[in-house]
This record gives sequence, structure tokens and C-alpha cells, in this order.
Amino acid sequence: MVEWPRVVFADGRVGMGQTKPTQGDRACDVAVVVVTYNSESLLEDFFAAIPAAMDGIESYVVVVSDNASADSSIGLAQRLSPDSVIVRSDANKGYATAINAGVVAAGKAANILVLNDDIRLRPGSVRSLLDGIAADHQVGIAVPRLVDGDGRLLLSQRREPTISRAFGEAILGGDRAGRFDKLGGVVQDRDAYYRQTDPTWTSGCAWLISGTCWESVGQWDESLFLYSEDVDYALRTRDAGFVMRFVPEAEAVHLVGPSHRDPRLWSMAVWNRYRLYNRRHGFVRSQLFRLGLLLNESIRALAGRGVHGAGALALISTSHRPPEVHGNLPPISR
Repeated sequence: MVEWPRVVFADGRVGMGQTKPTQGDRACDVAVVVVTYNSESLLEDFFAAIPAAMDGIESYVVVVSDNASADSSIGLAQRLSPDSVIVRSDANKGYATAINAGVVAAGKAANILVLNDDIRLRPGSVRSLLDGIAADHQVGIAVPRLVDGDGRLLLSQRREPTISRAFGEAILGGDRAGRFDKLGGVVQDRDAYYRQTDPTWTSGCAWLISGTCWESVGQWDESLFLYSEDVDYALRTRDAGFVMRFVPEAEAVHLVGPSHRDPRLWSMAVWNRYRLYNRRHGFVRSQLFRLGLLLNESIRALAGRGVHGAGALALISTSHRPPEVHGNLPPISR
């Protein structure tokens, strides 16, 4: 079921998005697309944060794109946010598919805000992200600073996956390797999280994508069911001539997802890292990258870190690789 977009305006009016243009032929300033899957425990706080987060935004529409939840997520979303657009899938088809369906349902929007259901936007954060995009025509995606539920900074800025970084993280560990640009994927310099920077990518849990960027880059890659679809989109954004802008003035709480605790999710994350690298590089380089990943997973598995054994098996055994698409995953969270 897809309901037509209903746009909420700054003065409280609610109108049909296709008949209330506010920016040229755009239906609204921001389309908020949230992906849900058995999310009833998360939605009350998610929706409670939206009005203050949208302070200063002239018009917006909220789209709930649901991956066939078995709980009361849809009914709760309709009660908590009766003006939201509801998109229901007949199966859990993954994060990228849900985002694409949500954007289609939203109609034309000047900007698209992609969110996890476990994101809690701070007041005024969306206005800060929009300002980040408006300040530079090269900015295609603006992202906030993330903190966890206790307010601790999350190191969310990432570098492009490379062979040297795969081996650097395997040998040094992610935290130590991240101190060196050539050796680690996670930016460890905490000062970088208090100024505007242009990371290669960040987790796709909270991105504001300009409509121009979306039209140039296209939809998210639905073949990557979960994990690395955000890396893929960020790299394609760069290929199209845009940059990602980290905007520290915007902040969001991220109730970090379960991938590091669930072997199935972890194996999918590791395998998709290899799949994406393999698509963009030749056979020899891809196998070296895979070897670096395998070394990393094996060292951590031998050290007793449970999920890493599943990651290593996914890299060497077809039978241990997760299905491309299936409907039995835990709630989708990044």
C-alpha cells in the first residue's frame, strides 16, 4: 500500500504534496524516508524528535517504508504520525530497496533525508544539514555528527576501502590503524568531528541527499541487501562529481545496531565489503583485498571475538555466505 504524499508545512498546514509545490516543481523541501522492520520499540522516540529536528524547514513529508514488519510497526507509525506516507513491502527486501520505494512514494522533493528508525535527530539538525548543502554546490550529501544513547561521540567518518587499509586493520587493529590515513578505514582524529570535513563515506543511517545529487546518481543498489550499499552510493556520488559534507552543527543520536553481535549480519557485512570492492577493481586487487579481510577476521576470531568466525567463513566458503535476499533478519539497523 502506498498513500500519496501529504506535506507538513512550517505553519502547521497539511497538504497533498503533488498540489502544494514550494520550490519550482518540487513537492516539498525535505522528504524524510525512514526504513522500518519490526520497529515498534523504536518508533515513539523517533517520531517525537522529528518536529524539533525540522525547525526552520518550510515543508516536509515523512515516508515510512516498511519491510513487511510482523509486529505493529505500521499501526503505531500511523498513530504517532498520521500525516506520514506509508509504503508496505510484501517481504523484507533490504535497506536499499526500502529507501528507493520511499523516495518514489514521496514524489519530487528538493532534498531526501534517509534515516534509520534508531536515529534521534537533535533540534534544528535538518536546517544545519540543508545549510551544509546550500553552502557549496558540490555537496551532494550532508551528514550529522553521531553520538550514542549516552551522548558519547561515535566515530562515523570513513575512508575509501583499499588493500592497504584492509591489511592495516588486520595487523594493527581498527583503532590503531585509523590513526594513519593509508592504514585505517575509520577516522580516529576526534578533532575531525568538530569541524566541517569531506569524508569518503559515513554510515547510511542519517544522510541528507540533495535532489540534484539523487537525480544524477540514481537509486541505491538493491543487490546489496544490507551493508555496503551506503559505501556504494557514496562512491557513486563522488564519481558523479559531488562530495559528502560532515556538518558537526547537526547532531543525531544513533542507537547502534546489532551487526557486531549477530553472526548472520556480520557475515553479510564482511561479504558485501568484498563484493563491492570486487565490482570496482580488477581480479588481482580484489583477491588481495579479500585476503586482507580474511586475515582480519581470522585474527579476531582466534582472539575469541565470536562474530568474526562467521565473517571468515563467509569469505572462504560459499555455503556460509548469507543469501542475497531473505526475510528472517533481525531489525535492520546500521
